[in-house]
Amino acid sequence: MRVKDFIWLSGLLTVISLPLSAAENDWPVYGGDNLHQRHSKLTQINKSNVTGLIEAWEFDTGVNDTFQATPVVQDGVMYVSLPFNDVIALDAATGKQLWRYQHDLDKDYPICCGSANRGVAVSNGMVFTGTIDARLIALDAKTGKKRWDHRVIGENTGISEDASKLEDTELGSVSGTSGAGINMAPMIYQDTVIIGITGVGYGLHLDAVDSDSPLGTVVGIAGKYGRRGFMAGYDIHTGEQKWQFDTIKSENWEGNFVTKTADGVELPRNITNEKAALQENADAWRYGGASAWSTPVIDPYTGILHFGTGNPSPQMEGSSRPGDNLYSSSLLALDASSGDYRWHYQQVPHDLWGYDVASPPVLFDITIRGQPVPAIGQAGKTGWFYVHDRRNGNFLYKSEAFVPQKNMFSLPSAEGTIIYPGVMGGANWSPVSVDARRRLVFIPGIHWPVEYKLHQQAASEGKDAVRYSSMSPINTPEKHGLLTAIDLDSGKIVWQVKTENPLIGGVLSTASGLVFTGEGSGELMAFDADSGEKRWSGKTDAGVNAPPITYRIDGKQYIAVAVGGNRLFGFKTGQKIKVWRLP
Repeated sequence: MRVKDFIWLSGLLTVISLPLSAAENDWPVYGGDNLHQRHSKLTQINKSNVTGLIEAWEFDTGVNDTFQATPVVQDGVMYVSLPFNDVIALDAATGKQLWRYQHDLDKDYPICCGSANRGVAVSNGMVFTGTIDARLIALDAKTGKKRWDHRVIGENTGISEDASKLEDTELGSVSGTSGAGINMAPMIYQDTVIIGITGVGYGLHLDAVDSDSPLGTVVGIAGKYGRRGFMAGYDIHTGEQKWQFDTIKSENWEGNFVTKTADGVELPRNITNEKAALQENADAWRYGGASAWSTPVIDPYTGILHFGTGNPSPQMEGSSRPGDNLYSSSLLALDASSGDYRWHYQQVPHDLWGYDVASPPVLFDITIRGQPVPAIGQAGKTGWFYVHDRRNGNFLYKSEAFVPQKNMFSLPSAEGTIIYPGVMGGANWSPVSVDARRRLVFIPGIHWPVEYKLHQQAASEGKDAVRYSSMSPINTPEKHGLLTAIDLDSGKIVWQVKTENPLIGGVLSTASGLVFTGEGSGELMAFDADSGEKRWSGKTDAGVNAPPITYRIDGKQYIAVAVGGNRLFGFKTGQKIKVWRLP
């Protein structure tokens, strides 16, 4: 019997839930283990003693900006990518710096999406990192010296028009770029480094506010803006590209002009108008967007790679991109060795709301009609946790809504339509955690209403009339966060905890029954995995908006997190890595 045959049999529930033995003390990859469950088998810190946590060490990175990285810990060394792409190696027991790589940022390169980087990959004696100026870099894991440096894209083209037609609107002057960069942590598969680009889902922003901040206004206007995204594999030794999968189809990107989502929700589409506009916009796929925001997870038994894609371009305005806009706002599966297409599931065809598939997918197993099924789950910006058979993408179920929902999939209106979840989610880029033994997935959620408004600008001297839309998050006292435990087998909510601030950062769970997540107010919190009861919180001097991790050295268990806030969400930025342990 072949191994791949064996894993689909009754032993699947036990075999597939176990992390690799090397991961029991370390945090060796972005997702914690090879299923990206962000669940640790460590139990020294538990429900009865978590209140006794003390600071083990703190490291000041010297870079004060949005800090989203997941530290990687291997053999007692912690590797962390910083905002603007410096990388540091620290003694994970003491916080002593072992080396630092200082990134020479290309100042002429158009940066689209802020300074944040979400992590590194460590393998074959090297540390791999992607940069906001679209480079994939390999460093020596012992010294931090550069092994190779490869630009992943050529000239940053894709914009054939600019924002001048929207100068001096009722919203003020606007600007935008379509600079493509890298935010995600790479993944390693055999002798290949895999990474994707972001920033291609073109949107315009008001000049009057920080252009990285959704606290301002995002503007959608028809036109030929942006470029296609992609996921690609690179030789681990040289950095040369081995394969590339474009996240927008060059043929039949219009799809089937569906009027419902694949899970049955009606969409407000005028198919007649879209089909009439198809010929005039035959090359719209060239500007199609679909950023690769989330670090992929690779099934260790089949070699299939899974990741989510962003919204189509131009953002929110669909008249110049008729059709379903494949493969935007989708969960995609590729062969990790070749980049060949395996399957996709489009959560939102012809997306007009910025419902990127942003949170990284996670692998686990469920039982359906008495039979074990290898599954993949993804927490959507839409507020549902989607579950599929990961062998073929067959939709199995979506969970109960883990955030409030109102006017979803509604069109903008002249008076303004209040929708939620909106462009922030739902679940944003934050990774979930899965406790397979308890049969629970823990999701950090966001409730933040947005106003979706339609604008008509009359023709004036030298300018044509223009129609555009805007989406503005409402800074309302009702906005909050929700940490939700959902049953993996039924999709039912088991418990839910409301937090003062929208949850952006990520979740860690442990076998001792604790769930850790951070909040923009500056707290790292621990909750009871069985009840949701808050058991502990550790105060910091900036927002805790990165995913926490845990590891063990010399018999001591540590909890670590990057403390740097999130400029995009208005949470106080900082520059430290903070680590706790028991006395």
